[in-house]
Amino acid sequence: MTDTLLDRALVEEATKKSGLVWVKGPAGPSRALWHVWHEGAAVLVGDGPGEQPLPGLVEGAEAEVTVRSKDKGGRLVTWAATVVELAARSPEWEASVAELKGKRLNAPDGEAMTDRWARECRVVRLVPCAGGLRPLPEGSLAVPPVPTSATTREAIPAGLPRLLFKRRKRSAG
Repeated sequence: MTDTLLDRALVEEATKKSGLVWVKGPAGPSRALWHVWHEGAAVLVGDGPGEQPLPGLVEGAEAEVTVRSKDKGGRLVTWAATVVELAARSPEWEASVAELKGKRLNAPDGEAMTDRWARECRVVRLVPCAGGLRPLPEGSLAVPPVPTSATTREAIPAGLPRLLFKRRKRSAG
């Protein structure tokens, strides 16, 4: 009984403090997903335009959640979870979305975000299973990034190297 309470406390504290968890559904690789901890579960929003994908996270499925340290980035704990999808506009959905809304960075639609989530996205809870601690994965879990049309790399402006080298020369002299 004490081990179960300590395990639950470890899962909750580690997951609360980490803004990012690695989630592996029944099929496919682990994915890094942002979340909030709310009422005993990790809550995620996704599968809509501009939101994170939630592949394999379907109602009743089991997922494996690996929590990383916010400070060092190393793995802290891995736990099993049951996926529960929340019905849009239900009381549980409203409470969870209120928490998610406060943590969502750079939302393109600001206050209209929750309406978009209700129309186009899914909100899921990852509820820890009893006795669900798993051994930490061994070795590197590095995988190639998922293909996407998003990009942040563009050609370097032609004048940029000259500007950078001029500044270095000026500051050195």
